[in-house]
Amino acid sequence: MLQRLKKRNAKIGVFAVGHDTYWGQFEGLLDNLMGYHEIFKGMVEENEVEVIDYGMVDSSMAAFEILEKMKADNVDMLFCNMVTYATSSTFAPIIRNIDAPIVLVTLQPLGGLDYSKANTFMQLENDNICSVPEFTGVAIRMGKKVSDIVIGTLYNDENAKAEIAQWCEISKVLHDLRGARMGLMGHVLEAMYDMHADPTAIASAFGVHVPLIEVDDVIRLYNTITEVEIERKKELIKEEFDMPDPKSDPVTMKLAEADLNQAAKTAVALDKLIEKYKLTGLAYYYEGLEGSLHRTVASSFIVGNSILNAQGFPMCGEYDIKTCIAMLIMDRLNIGGSFAEFHPFDFREDFILVGHDGPHHLAIAEGKPILRTLIKYHGKPGNGASVEFKLKEGPITMLGITQNAEGKFKFVIGEGISKKGPIPATGNTNTRGFFEPNTKEFVKAWVMEGPTHHYALGVGHHAKTLKKIAEVLGIEAVIVKA
Repeated sequence: MLQRLKKRNAKIGVFAVGHDTYWGQFEGLLDNLMGYHEIFKGMVEENEVEVIDYGMVDSSMAAFEILEKMKADNVDMLFCNMVTYATSSTFAPIIRNIDAPIVLVTLQPLGGLDYSKANTFMQLENDNICSVPEFTGVAIRMGKKVSDIVIGTLYNDENAKAEIAQWCEISKVLHDLRGARMGLMGHVLEAMYDMHADPTAIASAFGVHVPLIEVDDVIRLYNTITEVEIERKKELIKEEFDMPDPKSDPVTMKLAEADLNQAAKTAVALDKLIEKYKLTGLAYYYEGLEGSLHRTVASSFIVGNSILNAQGFPMCGEYDIKTCIAMLIMDRLNIGGSFAEFHPFDFREDFILVGHDGPHHLAIAEGKPILRTLIKYHGKPGNGASVEFKLKEGPITMLGITQNAEGKFKFVIGEGISKKGPIPATGNTNTRGFFEPNTKEFVKAWVMEGPTHHYALGVGHHAKTLKKIAEVLGIEAVIVKA
């Protein structure tokens, strides 16, 4: 499979809190607590993130000093390690002045006290939960919110480790949303009202920039491509895709050499576009005059975009910048993020085909993806190479980003199962999507939330994680359940 070029990363701050009065009263307590803090820090580091340790915050003065370092470090999130009781004055300056999500962590060293030998020292070593109500209370009084609370034990607590890992994954999303360059090229496919989005609103909600790219910017780079670059890309395509004979659909045929050559050349141009304009992703649609170079290039993006999706650069068609953002979120969670929509029901077996004719995330394909030549793109101008694959079997998650009547964004999230079985050999990606309590009722509940007709499609069940991302961003989210 293709290797990711865009590394997933995040910058996470950790700090312990305590009560400075204790240190003079109980010799060795501070050292023990900081030992526990080191263990916790190691749990965070296991998730392949950059960890900045601010040490112990045990007074209001210490909080203000560390606050300036946190601001300078521009962290994506903070773990506040509740190693013992601490007054809320150690927390108030941080929660008031830091915009990044803050998660309180209460990992008790002992599963329970040894009551026959219990003493005050032992209690203070295990008093992790004691000041949590004080911290959450002061946050709310300051008009802020603690993002989450991890409650558990310090040793052998797989649930606590999973919650920490989830927040590390969320941080990777936040890290790459901030300052992302999500390009827009062309225009909305005529009459698709659900595709329109204001770039300023996108920038405000997600912290990204939306550079407006001309098709001519691709053409300019396209005209610099050498035969050596085309051949190199063709070899990559041949390694990554199967190219079988056509089946039942007369619109399809075995991949033509001319279409392979065109797909490879355009893919090279897209690589150059990403590099030249420092793009994180791209949403596009363009038709151009019949027979023009603009139409030839713009209608041959699918293969190159599917490769780029697998390499960490979300690329989607039909000018759908909202779904491109959803694809970025899924990719940074490392769960895929294909451009998808609903296709026909199968009422006999209670599933619906889920897929699209546009760019797909090759990393979540079941087996090798397929390339076919399409003699026409249904509903759009042009013809040429198209990508077809089945999604990996197992749990799937859908994330749609839509807008309400006030223009505010909304996450529409759903979970289902991808099951084995034939799909139509149309040169488009599809999978058999099964949903609870039955597919018809689920789809009805989904569409009643007012989504766009596209969504990002990923593997695994991650609805709760996506909802937490929405909460951090201040965006409404609903998990669809029929």
